[in-house]
Amino acid sequence: MKDTVFSPAFGNRPSCLVGRSDVVSAMLAGLEEPPGSRSRATLLLGQRGSGKTVLLWELADRARAKGFVVASPTIAIEDMLDRIVEKIQDDGERYIKEKTAHLTGGNIGALGFSAGLQFSRSTQESKSFHYKLSHLCDALAQQGKGVLVLIDEIQGNDPRVRQLVAAYQELVGKQADIALVMAGLPGAVSATLNDRVLTFLNRASKMSLEPLAPAETDAFFMKAFERLGLHVSSDLRRKAVKATCGSPYLLQLVGHNMVLYSAEDGTVDEDALESALESARNSFENDVCGTTLAALSDKDVCFLSAMSEDPYESRIADVAKRMGVTHDYAQKYRKRLIDSGIIEPARRGIVRFAVPYLADHLRKTSEIISDF
Repeated sequence: MKDTVFSPAFGNRPSCLVGRSDVVSAMLAGLEEPPGSRSRATLLLGQRGSGKTVLLWELADRARAKGFVVASPTIAIEDMLDRIVEKIQDDGERYIKEKTAHLTGGNIGALGFSAGLQFSRSTQESKSFHYKLSHLCDALAQQGKGVLVLIDEIQGNDPRVRQLVAAYQELVGKQADIALVMAGLPGAVSATLNDRVLTFLNRASKMSLEPLAPAETDAFFMKAFERLGLHVSSDLRRKAVKATCGSPYLLQLVGHNMVLYSAEDGTVDEDALESALESARNSFENDVCGTTLAALSDKDVCFLSAMSEDPYESRIADVAKRMGVTHDYAQKYRKRLIDSGIIEPARRGIVRFAVPYLADHLRKTSEIISDF
């Protein structure tokens, strides 16, 4: 069968946004607030596979429909600031033509533009990002248009993010019609908030992407399977829902593999489901678990490996003993990993994994190493 519903790849936009309507609505409501409002700056926190990028693209489309000029999701890399300027220019050109450049009685060339929203060569080469962003906002405000900047995969202590936030803060002081949404891993967002230069961001709205509710995943699966012509019993469908662990990426992986392993007539039996779930888990462990561990220190991984010896929850005292360190020393890594969203407190003195299948992945890795 051909899969026309599921999109199991990072950054892919699925056919339907599952379980995130409240988050999108809250961010859109923030755009309705007056310029300078706290809700105009949002930090979106989520682990890999939680759907951050998809949410940013959905917000871009919805905000554009409301008349905002949008710098569509830009990854925080070397040319991020230049890309933001270019995206605002490209998206805003439809509102500003050469013939309207003098609508407010002034010559738009005085603001450094040569035509439309394109800067003159001297302005492009000599002026700062802050100058360009400010003048783009001014020009678009003359047409009654606000600006939304979307940033994906922010990194802690990133100088480009510092420049962007500093410019945004100054524009907020001028009551410019601008909004900012930045998404990243919990650890990167935490490091950004702890940056002494960016204390302004502590007043921004913060949204954590929680696991999808089983009922919402089940309802989506039911409709998706019907659309695809898959025949899945309610019991097997519930097993598929449980296997997603509330992860949007796992939802896509599980659904896609169920299509691949279905019989020619679209039937998914117990064996087909088990094959689909195993394939989905392997992909998730490779794409999410492996990548998550690769970004951690050796001691972080040691802490997690010690946790993986328990079936579900771990006592910090037991983890410290397995690591061969003091309780206070283990607490330092407990805090780091909680801040990174990789583990979560269950109750006093007890933690558990927050990333699906990470414990299983660590156990498998440990077995492979021990075999050598």
